[in-house]
Amino acid sequence: MYRQLAVTNGEVTDIQQFKPVVKVALYAAQVDVAGNHLSGLLMMKKMPDSSTRLVFSNEMGFTFFDFEFTSEGVFKVHSVIKKMNKKSVLTTLKKDFELVLMQNLAAENLVVRKSGSLLYYIFPQKKGYYCYIIDAISNKMVHMERSSERKNVVSAEMKNYYNGMPDTIGITHHNFNFTIGLKKLEK
Repeated sequence: MYRQLAVTNGEVTDIQQFKPVVKVALYAAQVDVAGNHLSGLLMMKKMPDSSTRLVFSNEMGFTFFDFEFTSEGVFKVHSVIKKMNKKSVLTTLKKDFELVLMQNLAAENLVVRKSGSLLYYIFPQKKGYYCYIIDAISNKMVHMERSSERKNVVSAEMKNYYNGMPDTIGITHHNFNFTIGLKKLEK
């Protein structure tokens, strides 16, 4: 998918400034998937063992899911509601949060390509790529993509960083009706 772009130089450290610095962050969450709407709160928290927990619950405290990325990047499911407890759903959510939390970015696999002022930091995965697109002139992240060999599958944006965490996160799937919108509640 990115082969037509010119190869250029770059390092993983060039995009580390955009990696969310998770301590404790609470987001209002809107999730729309296949005609179903879920809303509630998503808490991201760095745990004492350096793992990152993601807990999505409704306003009444009912937990939709509780996920963890260990300090080694291993994804663990602590709990999930029955309706979401399907391998395809869990894999999709894992990949979505890996993309925005910038997990699994192996420096030895990095390929950097260029188109105009845009730099594409491309990280091959088992299936497809994670790509972080940076405007070299303004030094801002334009957006992120998860793609297959042929097309963009997911686009994500993170905007308005404050203390290392974005104020707004949006994830949009292109191959089926699935969006996640997060808006930070406290600064």
